[in-house]
Amino acid sequence: MSETVSNQKVIPLEGTKNGVISVAKIEEPYGSDSATVASIGISLAGDADNPEWKVHIPLANLDAVIAALQNIK
Repeated sequence: MSETVSNQKVIPLEGTKNGVISVAKIEEPYGSDSATVASIGISLAGDADNPEWKVHIPLANLDAVIAALQNIK
């Protein structure tokens, strides 16, 4: 794959001993010419580079997802 990871931020996961939430921008996550995504991962073991759960959100959907999360808050 030709993916490029940038702007990674690692946040401690509340309620866990070592868990982290990782947020990053990934360009070409599925190979050449695939759309850039925001990647959100959760690792209970504290390994931000290899999360147990992750979601990729197309940048075109990011504003709507942020608004929905802020509404929950």
